[in-house]
Amino acid sequence: MEKSPAQRRSERQVLTHIQELVAEEHRLLTQGSLGDADHERLAHVQVELDQCWDLLRQRRALRETGGDPEQAEIRPPDVVEKYVG
Repeated sequence: MEKSPAQRRSERQVLTHIQELVAEEHRLLTQGSLGDADHERLAHVQVELDQCWDLLRQRRALRETGGDPEQAEIRPPDVVEKYVG
Protein backbone atom coordinates (compact mmCIF):
# COMPACT_ATOMS: atom_id res chain seq x y z
CA MET A 1 0.00 0.00 0.00
CA GLU A 2 1.48 3.32 -1.07
CA LYS A 3 1.73 6.18 1.40
CA SER A 4 -0.28 9.32 0.71
CA PRO A 5 1.63 12.59 0.24
CA ALA A 6 0.49 13.73 3.71
CA GLN A 7 1.75 10.51 5.32
CA ARG A 8 5.10 10.80 3.55
CA ARG A 9 5.38 14.45 4.61
CA SER A 10 4.50 13.70 8.25
CA GLU A 11 6.95 10.82 8.45
CA ARG A 12 9.61 12.92 6.76
CA GLN A 13 9.03 15.69 9.32
CA VAL A 14 9.54 13.23 12.19
CA LEU A 15 12.71 11.88 10.56
CA THR A 16 14.03 15.39 9.95
CA HIS A 17 13.44 16.28 13.59
CA ILE A 18 15.22 13.09 14.66
CA GLN A 19 18.22 14.05 12.51
CA GLU A 20 18.30 17.52 14.09
CA LEU A 21 18.16 16.05 17.60
CA VAL A 22 20.88 13.50 16.83
CA ALA A 23 23.12 16.30 15.54
CA GLU A 24 22.52 18.32 18.71
CA GLU A 25 23.13 15.27 20.90
CA HIS A 26 26.40 14.58 19.06
CA ARG A 27 27.50 18.20 19.42
CA LEU A 28 26.82 18.14 23.15
CA LEU A 29 28.55 14.80 23.66
CA THR A 30 31.68 15.83 21.78
CA GLN A 31 32.18 19.29 23.28
CA GLY A 32 33.93 17.97 26.36
CA SER A 33 32.86 18.93 29.83
CA LEU A 34 29.25 20.05 30.08
CA GLY A 35 27.83 22.66 32.37
CA ASP A 36 24.58 22.14 34.22
CA ALA A 37 22.53 23.74 31.44
CA ASP A 38 24.17 21.53 28.81
CA HIS A 39 23.59 18.38 30.91
CA GLU A 40 19.95 19.35 31.26
CA ARG A 41 19.65 20.04 27.52
CA LEU A 42 21.30 16.71 26.68
CA ALA A 43 18.85 14.85 28.91
CA HIS A 44 15.95 16.69 27.26
CA VAL A 45 17.25 15.90 23.75
CA GLN A 46 17.61 12.21 24.62
CA VAL A 47 14.06 12.01 25.95
CA GLU A 48 12.73 13.82 22.89
CA LEU A 49 14.63 11.38 20.65
CA ASP A 50 12.99 8.46 22.46
CA GLN A 51 9.60 10.08 21.92
CA CYS A 52 10.25 10.70 18.23
CA TRP A 53 11.43 7.14 17.58
CA ASP A 54 8.38 5.84 19.43
CA LEU A 55 6.09 8.08 17.36
CA LEU A 56 7.70 6.86 14.14
CA ARG A 57 7.28 3.21 15.21
CA GLN A 58 3.63 3.85 16.12
CA ARG A 59 2.96 5.48 12.74
CA ARG A 60 4.55 2.59 10.84
CA ALA A 61 2.74 -0.05 12.91
CA LEU A 62 -0.61 1.65 12.37
CA ARG A 63 -0.03 1.90 8.64
CA GLU A 64 1.10 -1.74 8.39
CA THR A 65 -2.03 -2.94 10.21
CA GLY A 66 -4.43 -0.84 8.15
CA GLY A 67 -4.77 1.92 10.72
CA ASP A 68 -4.40 5.66 10.29
CA PRO A 69 -0.82 6.78 11.04
CA GLU A 70 -2.19 10.20 11.95
CA GLN A 71 -3.69 8.58 15.05
CA ALA A 72 -0.20 8.05 16.51
CA GLU A 73 0.52 10.30 19.46
CA ILE A 74 3.62 11.42 21.28
CA ARG A 75 3.75 9.44 24.49
CA PRO A 76 4.95 10.96 27.77
CA PRO A 77 8.61 10.64 28.76
CA ASP A 78 7.87 8.26 31.62
CA VAL A 79 6.44 5.78 29.07
CA VAL A 80 9.13 5.91 26.37
CA GLU A 81 12.09 6.09 28.77
CA LYS A 82 11.22 2.63 30.08
CA TYR A 83 11.79 1.01 26.68
CA VAL A 84 14.84 -1.13 26.24
CA GLY A 85 16.46 -0.73 22.81
